[in-house]
Amino acid sequence: MATVTIMPSGKTVEAAEGISLLQAILSAEEAITHKCEGQAQCGSCHIFIHEGRKGVSKIAREENEKLDSIVGIGSKSRLACQAKVLGTENIKIELLGFSSGL
Repeated sequence: MATVTIMPSGKTVEAAEGISLLQAILSAEEAITHKCEGQAQCGSCHIFIHEGRKGVSKIAREENEKLDSIVGIGSKSRLACQAKVLGTENIKIELLGFSSGL
């Protein structure tokens, strides 16, 4: 289990190993756009991981390709639907909303 802190609200949620950050965000009753239902096709669930990047899965090719097409990405960028919780450390994320450009 890992604690996921969701900014800017500051809500926290316990996330089991293997679930996506999207699932954790939704379980905390936070609003996040996810148009493709977790298929790494739309990029609408673009988030920043501020702390605990080693506590999530590595970026796969499909996610990397989608991130390359999004305006405003950085080294902390991930798609919430693709980043899986490893349970090794706590994670602090930032929801971007409309600032992801989608």
